Amino acid sequence: MSKDERRAEIIRLAADLFEKLGYARASMDDIAAAVGIGKPTLYHYFRSKSELLWYMHEELIDGLIESHRARVEQGIEPAELLRGVIHDFLENIATRRGQVRVFFENHRELPDADLAIATEKRARYESMVEDVIRDGIAAGAFREVDSKLFSLAIFGMSNWAYQWYHSDGKFTVDEIADAFWDYAYRGLRP
Repeated sequence: MSKDERRAEIIRLAADLFEKLGYARASMDDIAAAVGIGKPTLYHYFRSKSELLWYMHEELIDGLIESHRARVEQGIEPAELLRGVIHDFLENIATRRGQVRVFFENHRELPDADLAIATEKRARYESMVEDVIRDGIAAGAFREVDSKLFSLAIFGMSNWAYQWYHSDGKFTVDEIADAFWDYAYRGLRP
């Protein structure tokens, strides 16, 4: 296993542990035990629990930004861009549940310098989504709405699913994303 693969495994298992115990209660000893390595080996990959938190946050927000940018570069219409935003969040909830919880509930526990970068990236992503709404309004694809307020509604609807979504539930991620999109789009139609 390469160093990058091992780091990814540590992030995944630590995120699952943080979800179970809570970020504050989980120790580096707990993380090492969950991963099945000694604590000194764990420190070879991550210097601290806050560094692990940083990598969890960065991996998630960078993935959201890159996924959205790729769609924009393909020239996808605003309605489908917003559908993609919803789908990205729900897909992350399905595949990285613990990491998503940490992303939403523990990012304020990052050291100040890291928190400033994380806050800027979150704001950049939010702005990207607001731009899609404004572009859709300008193109006549969406009715006139407050882009900030509507983007917050999209985020709230999609992001909160980490609290209740389970892969063995009644609906798949795609079904939920499509339903959420339908609710949002019907509200946006001109």
